[in-house]
Amino acid sequence: MQNHSKIIEKAWDNRELLKERDAREAIILTIDHLDKGDIRVAEPSSTGWKVNEWVKKAVILYFAVCNMETTRSGPLEFHDKIPLKTGYDKLGVRVVPHAVARYGSYLGTGVIMMPSYVNIGAYVDSYTMVDTWATVGSCAQIGKNVHLSGGTGIGGVLEPVQAAPVIIEDNCFIGSRCIVVEGVRIEKEAVLGANVVLTASTRIIDVTGKDPVEHKGVVPPRSVVIPGSFTRDFPAGSYQVPCALIIGKRKESTDKKTSLNNVLREYNVAV
Repeated sequence: MQNHSKIIEKAWDNRELLKERDAREAIILTIDHLDKGDIRVAEPSSTGWKVNEWVKKAVILYFAVCNMETTRSGPLEFHDKIPLKTGYDKLGVRVVPHAVARYGSYLGTGVIMMPSYVNIGAYVDSYTMVDTWATVGSCAQIGKNVHLSGGTGIGGVLEPVQAAPVIIEDNCFIGSRCIVVEGVRIEKEAVLGANVVLTASTRIIDVTGKDPVEHKGVVPPRSVVIPGSFTRDFPAGSYQVPCALIIGKRKESTDKKTSLNNVLREYNVAV
């Protein structure tokens, strides 16, 4: 893949190279490796998460080398450049009509897709549930044993290429109608209650201690989070502005499902 990355970097800087066979093949093979999970847009490292910018560039360039095509399934018609993912049986993935995953996204063994959508470049690890009308945006990284509840919106990001994607780490529970965008990272075993909205600028306030502790862009491990608000002064007066409140910690347990059920009851969190 190192050779592919060099070719893609050159094609990124000089789009005329997209006319050459080597560049087109490098892009197409990179997307194939993304689809199989051999490579990722972002991956855990010893210092946190590493973004592979050249892979994101390959995804963007893939649109340039693909042609628009019409496909049909019964009375349904689609007109797009990117084909749909196939081979779910061999992958061990359950896909309920009308769930859709685009080619170039990775779905691990045991993933369940209710009627939902997973975009190109996304990575959804083993035994994760993508519930009804949940969306996983381009290049988003979803860990193992995650539950994305109904209507959850996980944002995508392609440009700028150096921007980190949304990352949901292992064993997290994302409540219904939550929105997580702009490269926010939800660390392991965290629980978001229903309707939590997190952007890069959202204030995430830990209110479990004597003094509030503020985070931005990251929800710490095992945090239990609910929607909140704080008062902000404007020229026209004082108004309530949305934030997110950390109200407790999910207790460590070898049985993650039991742990999750207990914490939802303990903190009376709507899901």
